This record gives sequence, C-alpha cells and structure tokens, in this order.
Amino acid sequence: MVMSNEMDERVVDSPTASPLSAIAEAFEELSKTLKDNKNGQEIRLDTFCQAASLVSILFRCLGLAFKFAELEYVAKLHGLLEASKTCDTLKDIIDLDVASDTVKTSGSCSRNLRRVRQGLDLVRAIFQLLLTTDDNSLKEVASTAYGQVCAPYHTWAVRTAVYAGMYTLPTRDQLFMKLNETEQSAEKKLKRYITASIPIIEYVDKLYLSRKITLDW
Repeated sequence: MVMSNEMDERVVDSPTASPLSAIAEAFEELSKTLKDNKNGQEIRLDTFCQAASLVSILFRCLGLAFKFAELEYVAKLHGLLEASKTCDTLKDIIDLDVASDTVKTSGSCSRNLRRVRQGLDLVRAIFQLLLTTDDNSLKEVASTAYGQVCAPYHTWAVRTAVYAGMYTLPTRDQLFMKLNETEQSAEKKLKRYITASIPIIEYVDKLYLSRKITLDW
C-alpha cells in the first residue's frame, strides 16, 4: 500500500484515471466483507487502510478549506497502517486499547480509527449534499457537511480556520474536472460510495458502542 502525496497526485492528474471509481470499488469490497460477517469474517485493518487511503485524494481536491482535515486524516491513517503490521482487524485494535485503557488517549489506534471514520463520513455527507443541489458553489455543501460531521469535535480555532477557508473552495465544475469526471459520470459513483460507506461507518460505530464506549469525542 502506498499513501504518498506523489501517488495521489499522479492518480488525480492522469487524464484517464477515475479516483471516484477506485474509491467506490474499494468500499464496495469492504461492504461485501460485512455481508460475510455471519461466517465470522471481520474487516481486516490493512484492507480498511488501503480503501481509506484513496479518500485523501478528495480532501486534496477541495483545497485549503480542508487542508487540516487532510493532514489529520492522513496522519491518523498512517498510525493505523503501522498498527496493521501487528493487528489483523479493526476489532483487534479497539480490544487492545480497551485492555490497556488507552481508547481515548492521543495517538491511540482507537482514537485514530475514530478520526478516520469521521473523514469517511465527511466525504459521505459531501457526496449526499452534492446530489441534492445543482449549485456550482461548494461553500454551502462543504460548510453543511463539515458542520454536521466534524465541527462538534474540533476546537473553536480549527472551526474558524475551516469556515474561513470555505471561500477558497473550487467550484463544482472544477472539482469534477480535478477528479476526471463530468457531472453525469460522477453521479453514479457518488451514490455507490454513499451506499457502500454507510454500513462501514455504522460497523465502526458499533465496535465502540458494543464495548460501552460513547461516540461523543
């Protein structure tokens, strides 16, 4: 697995690459794993990291407004990738932190997973709002999605910086161009990611809730 900015830039800049297709396919594969859960199959941590790494491309395409989200997301994901060398599943990393009472400790895998999960949900919210409006400005879409998903967990300083950066967002047309998509070609892929990511996000939440860990952090 490669998580470098150089790789992401090559994917976005390629005239034929479709980051949205790659993201949708990766999360559809994760969703299939959940459907097999009745046989005791869990989501592998390395597979989760590989799928989640593709999402960082979207934060980069949104520019300065989501630079903090991108940096935090990539850093937390890197922590999970390191953990995947010794832990097989998402369940394993939470159980280890529960045992050592470090679930909410800064830098813990459980905290890193919580932040990556928020990043995935932020993209889900942005995609859903994109499908419900044809406004060429992304300011309302991005502000609403951020306010719903991430703002409650960020400091005042971070929230202020993010909202100030909303004025630097690309237009809707520019975003799709960066992703090598048109409005028409992107629609189905946005829906595919939404459908596939929701059960993954819910699964991660259940890992915490089943261990009596609240989600308000």
